[in-house]
Amino acid sequence: MKHPEREDPTHPVESDDEAGQTEAATGAAPEASEPQASEQPAEGREAALEAEFADTKDRMLRALAEVENLRRRSARELDEARKYAIAGFARELLEVDDNLSRALDSIPRRAADEIGLVKTLAEGVALTQKALAACFERHQIAKVTPEIGEKFDHHRHQAMFEVESDQPPGTIAQVLQPGYVIADRLLRPALVGVAKAPAQAEPERPGDGSGERVDRTA
Repeated sequence: MKHPEREDPTHPVESDDEAGQTEAATGAAPEASEPQASEQPAEGREAALEAEFADTKDRMLRALAEVENLRRRSARELDEARKYAIAGFARELLEVDDNLSRALDSIPRRAADEIGLVKTLAEGVALTQKALAACFERHQIAKVTPEIGEKFDHHRHQAMFEVESDQPPGTIAQVLQPGYVIADRLLRPALVGVAKAPAQAEPERPGDGSGERVDRTA
């Protein structure tokens, strides 16, 4: 006769109802929390992507603006370099033009008309100065020769002295040396004398005449 197996008191046996309740308690909780956990990170990622896109767009616009500013600055510097690169060399040539003008002015008109050698020399100097003037014109170098009576302009003229003249005060009364400009920049100012108002005679003060007697007795 077989005896039924005795149950081990140290290993309790769960009933079917208890096992179902335990399984339901352990499995239902994760399934209920999964949808909420997946929705929250998605919203956070979307906001992070939007912020990153806005930051990238801002940096791109700033970079484009910097590139455009650099392009304009480079173009302006290139244009200035093309215009004014020869300013130092041109300034040295101005003295050559001045000397040619002095040479022509020093030749007497009668000698230049009657003496063949002097006439040929004068014509050669004049042609040389004409070629130099054409070279100046090609490089946008122009002479500044003020007119008598023209208003003094400190941007283009340099006053060497003041002189009493019939011209209105503050105008050009005498031209000592012409000036030059390269493009729109001053290369050398014109040296001029500026007219000033004639000095007024001081009126005779009373008491200076000999008719007044001065008592010098102590």
